[in-house]
Amino acid sequence: MQILVLGAAGQVGQELQHLASRGEHDIQWIFFDRQRLDLSDTSNIAPTLIKQKPDIIINCAAYTAVDKAEQEGATADVINHQAVAEIARAALALDASLIHISTDYVFDGYHFQPYKTTDKTSPQGKYGETKLAGERAFIKSGAKGIIVRTSWVYSAYGNNFVRTMLRLGSEKDRLNVVADQIGSPTWARDLAAALIHISQSTQLAKKQGTIYHYSNAGACSWYDFAFCIMEARHLPCQVHPIPSEEFPTPAKRPHYSVLDCGELEKDFCIQRPHWLSSLKTALVEFMPSP
Repeated sequence: MQILVLGAAGQVGQELQHLASRGEHDIQWIFFDRQRLDLSDTSNIAPTLIKQKPDIIINCAAYTAVDKAEQEGATADVINHQAVAEIARAALALDASLIHISTDYVFDGYHFQPYKTTDKTSPQGKYGETKLAGERAFIKSGAKGIIVRTSWVYSAYGNNFVRTMLRLGSEKDRLNVVADQIGSPTWARDLAAALIHISQSTQLAKKQGTIYHYSNAGACSWYDFAFCIMEARHLPCQVHPIPSEEFPTPAKRPHYSVLDCGELEKDFCIQRPHWLSSLKTALVEFMPSP
């Protein structure tokens, strides 16, 4: 089996590389980062992918700068929507399965119970809008495969909440963190492991633009998350809860974006670790001062 990963330099892409390096699966991996395939050049996407002839394409690439997307909506749309349409076109031409990563930001956050894949989407900003457009382009293409929405992804790589909290926690005595936004943190390695498991399932080729949800189990606020990070690393920084109104951002965040992952668990026989358990495991690999 040959699997081509787009977005290899991102959090999930790097965790896929880490797991692939163990050689535990009979898979030939091809990893494309931005230097190897620039997704902003959409005319080059399908020809490049078709030339590689993968059996499965995992698209981890995305424009993820949520606040910058409010001013750079056109750029976000190219990566999160138009490029996805070209990737799906290539998958269809190859009869390959596509696994495309999407986001909890396709929801408005006012449902206040775990979102099912069938719940109404209503993104509140450009990032969510462009990611939803990418989902729809994949479904419209008729390509085989699935969409996996995830949430609050972190890892030892790149920019993310955990790395930011570790840095600030080592620099400051006190931090104010939003306490009225609820979601499920997801360790990128757990998501990567789930993607590998899915790629080896006979169910994948039977799907056509089917939407699933994956996050670590459980839910918390950003304040809870930050508190547990400080506690796990024994940082003396005190974390104080504040409402979202006291921390305005250019892009509106969902107040509640917990995902119901039952369909993925059932269809692919996946057990999700609890977010706190994964956080403690992940923090062992983080440098003291990221």
